[in-house]
Amino acid sequence: MKKNKAAFFDRDGTLIKDVSYLSDIKKIEILPGVIDFCLGLQEKGYLLFVVTNQSGVARGYFDEDFVRKTHDYLTKLFLSYGVLFEKFYYCPHLDQNCSCRKPEPGMLFNAAREFEIDLSRSLMFGDKPSDIQAGLAAGCRSFKIQDILKKINQES
Repeated sequence: MKKNKAAFFDRDGTLIKDVSYLSDIKKIEILPGVIDFCLGLQEKGYLLFVVTNQSGVARGYFDEDFVRKTHDYLTKLFLSYGVLFEKFYYCPHLDQNCSCRKPEPGMLFNAAREFEIDLSRSLMFGDKPSDIQAGLAAGCRSFKIQDILKKINQES
């Protein structure tokens, strides 16, 4: 049986504006070009996922319930544009030795097991070196979202 291919996205600074430790849903702003880009990947058969470090939990800025509510809100918001994220994975830890905290690939490996994903056919998009490193460590092709969105926004 052929395995799925996936597109993994960091959250803050990749899909939505980075407001430094998002703690208010009202501050969510989808970055220009993201919706069209995600729709294009879906049309090409990619399953979409979010993999995000949320060390604000460990730092005490917000709790895991807020993170889950934010991801529920984002799921509905993106779905209103036709973009379906299969699942949001997050690391609430601050420990640099955590296997799920990017640049470690743990969240991508978890998704691969859960959704039968062929990581060698998958993509990772992020705004920080740790995002790119996590994708590469998982065996994905990895890209800086700024480069992708700049090109999309120039073409439209």
